[in-house]
Amino acid sequence: MLISRYLSPAEAYKRKRGIDFFNDFLSSLDENVNDGALADFKPAVNTREGKDAYHVDVDLPGVKKEDIEINVQNNVLTVSGKRETKSEVKEEEYYRVESSYGKFQRSFTLPDKVDTENIRAACEDGVLEVVIPKLQIEKSSAKKIEIK
Repeated sequence: MLISRYLSPAEAYKRKRGIDFFNDFLSSLDENVNDGALADFKPAVNTREGKDAYHVDVDLPGVKKEDIEINVQNNVLTVSGKRETKSEVKEEEYYRVESSYGKFQRSFTLPDKVDTENIRAACEDGVLEVVIPKLQIEKSSAKKIEIK
């Protein structure tokens, strides 16, 4: 099972009822507004599955480790925090600003068979890596049942 982006009940309802192409565009715009993408910083995320764990990589350039919070509740992993603006340079005028700043929050529904007690995270070179170990399920051997 793959890690998927958490859907609020409203988002899940919208997807379930079936939306035509035009409304789908508007829905995705609405989804971005609800996520804070248009108002605040929305970091890019890559998810991948390894043999023993799932990995969530969050691009957080310029974000201090102290400004990041990671929580797991009801099998939903939430990464939140803030990216501060740099102090203004009074002598210069900006012609274009493409950097995003502000608060962010990304949530992901985790698969059922994960070890939420041993999730670990590390931040290096502006990338936060969250490692979610898979539960080790013992493989039982087949047992022959004798017929009497």
